[in-house]
Amino acid sequence: MKLYPAIDILAGSAVRLQRGDFGASTVYDVDPLSAALAWVKDGAERLHVVDLDGAKAGEPVNIEQLRRIAAESGVPVQYGGGLRSADAIELALGAGAQRVVLGTAAMRDPELLRSALAEHGPERVLVGVDVRGGRVATHGWLEASEVSAPDALQALRAEAVERFAFTDIDHDGMLDGPDLQAVEAAARAVGDGTLIVSGGIGELAHLRALAALRDERGLRAIEGVIVGKALYERRFTVQEASAVLAGA
Repeated sequence: MKLYPAIDILAGSAVRLQRGDFGASTVYDVDPLSAALAWVKDGAERLHVVDLDGAKAGEPVNIEQLRRIAAESGVPVQYGGGLRSADAIELALGAGAQRVVLGTAAMRDPELLRSALAEHGPERVLVGVDVRGGRVATHGWLEASEVSAPDALQALRAEAVERFAFTDIDHDGMLDGPDLQAVEAAARAVGDGTLIVSGGIGELAHLRALAALRDERGLRAIEGVIVGKALYERRFTVQEASAVLAGA
């Protein structure tokens, strides 16, 4: 399994939210590039960058931050937040993102999703399925739907989406551990696609539990884990997390 250190950008700084609440953010680094370089120095082989300002605005806001991180980190970067048009997707890829993360657009604009997959290929388009109370949330996690995560994932697989990120908003930034039953249901819904898990990781035991789902329960769809707050607060290091996910 792969580790994706998270860099969430709000008002120009690297922050973490609690349960998706924009009013409950903690600034961990005033320069997102500094955070990115610290993760890479500690052994990160890839990064997950979220433009929180863009998610609220409905269009990318922190493209220059992405450009800096992609150019100077030397590792692949996946980027999401406000990518709700073909031009926005092109802008992010042109700024150096190896992969774009579509959330609201994938749920609300199937034609845009289909064109992005056709234009850039399923390897470069990851769909974020973010869930609050078991239901999919959109528009920067500010709007709820009545669609369950497994139903959304199955519908997206039918649209030829292959790569997904599953975020449990109720646990995001809380360090209390992932909902393993929800992760298992999501992984089964993905089938032969791939799933990156996010939300609640607070200790190495949580990573071991996710690795066990993949390796002992046969849920090979679980490809990786996004971790933010636990790394910022030094609950464990990038190297320690990577070793656990590699089975060491």
